[in-house]
Amino acid sequence: MSMKEEIRDYIAETSFTDAQQIKEETMLFEEGIFDSMGLLNLIAFLEEKYGVRTEDTDLMEENFQNLNAIENYVIQKKR
Repeated sequence: MSMKEEIRDYIAETSFTDAQQIKEETMLFEEGIFDSMGLLNLIAFLEEKYGVRTEDTDLMEENFQNLNAIENYVIQKKR
């Protein structure tokens, strides 16, 4: 399973959304799939699953707005 699929499945499970509705470019906040609490849970998941450390300065919507952005964020943080 790819990173993007793992993240999508996590988001679907925690937001009670059908995973098929979450595409790579689905705007998670704009479409009401995620809110600020969901973001905090996602960050905890990313830290545990991928070993990335999220700083306060990373908490920008651009880093978490869709699956592509989240995957890119994790890849950048792992470098």
